[in-house]
Amino acid sequence: MSKQKKGQNTICTHTGGVDDPIFRGAVSPIYLSTSYDFLDQETKRYPRYFNTPNQEHLSKKIAALEDAEAGMLFSSGLAAVSAVMLSFLKSGDHAVIQNDIYGGTRNFIESHFESYGIQYSFTKDLTINAFKDCIQKNTKLIYVETPSNPLLKLVDLFAIAKLAKTHNIISAIDNTFATPIVQKPHTLGIDIIIHSATKYFGGHSDISAGAIASSQKHIDKIWDLAKDFGGNLSDFSVWMLERSMKTLGIRVKAQQKNAKKLARFLEQHPAVNKVYYPGLKSHEDHQLAKIQMKGFGAMLSFELSKSYDTVLFLKSLQLIKPSMSLAGVESTMILPALASHALLSKSERLAQGITDQLIRFSVGIESKKDLIYDIEHALNLSQKK
Repeated sequence: MSKQKKGQNTICTHTGGVDDPIFRGAVSPIYLSTSYDFLDQETKRYPRYFNTPNQEHLSKKIAALEDAEAGMLFSSGLAAVSAVMLSFLKSGDHAVIQNDIYGGTRNFIESHFESYGIQYSFTKDLTINAFKDCIQKNTKLIYVETPSNPLLKLVDLFAIAKLAKTHNIISAIDNTFATPIVQKPHTLGIDIIIHSATKYFGGHSDISAGAIASSQKHIDKIWDLAKDFGGNLSDFSVWMLERSMKTLGIRVKAQQKNAKKLARFLEQHPAVNKVYYPGLKSHEDHQLAKIQMKGFGAMLSFELSKSYDTVLFLKSLQLIKPSMSLAGVESTMILPALASHALLSKSERLAQGITDQLIRFSVGIESKKDLIYDIEHALNLSQKK
């Protein structure tokens, strides 16, 4: 008889814990040692090898949540992104990159691929034909991010996976905004799933981490490079991340519920020109979101009217925090033009639809009425005279 498939909250709570055989504690013990016995040991453990007890066990939780064979943990999301890309791309290879991606990832590609002899093409849009048009004989990787940062655009993951397999190309996705609670790309055929675990996995704005999930074969290939780049996560941070991930499912559910209500509120507000949220019928990818996502996530962006000072608006908020990162239990807002996408030129930002009036809103778990009051109050103080 096959084992019963565990529910997501059960995986979040129990999978990947380290047993405490001595004291039988309810939580995992922390193994902070950076040096382990090697004599007569089947596994040679070392932090940079990603195989200390806490690293090894939490990787199983990452894999289980994404319905993948194996996982790995890194010191940051970009450490995970760069490890994946450089594991499957070498000099002379070509990558197809979604145009609408996190600014840090785009900067990594534009700043360093040339020095590695790696060629790349950004798609003109997010249609499957745009990805097809970019494929070359030496294309080895297709990289997507959906929902995208910061405009919450979607890519058809099933179509991308089919396209990649037809051309024998590795497919990879940044699944940070959705989380495996909302979207499971591996079940749709995507090869490698990447997370900035700093965000929803951590959920409390106190951990920097990255994670990947894939087949054991792909994880082995990534490990072979990553062990030499030194991007491992400290075991104390691994322990904190495991603690945080126990509540991932219920946190995301609460945040997502709030986000849908806040998106509707902002869409109807006269101070807002446009709201970007897949859960709104006005979103261009709403129907696709209903197909490949279980819910619509807790991230949204909105564009304030030019009659409002965006910097003054953020400074006038009393509850919502102007903050560089996202996905904590507390609500935060950011101006992509000044932060997450500041490394791009203004023309590059505008080409992606990122104006100076755009605000990215990471919705937390606070009371909806309190968030609305805070926004209204800040708008009243930031309208230009």
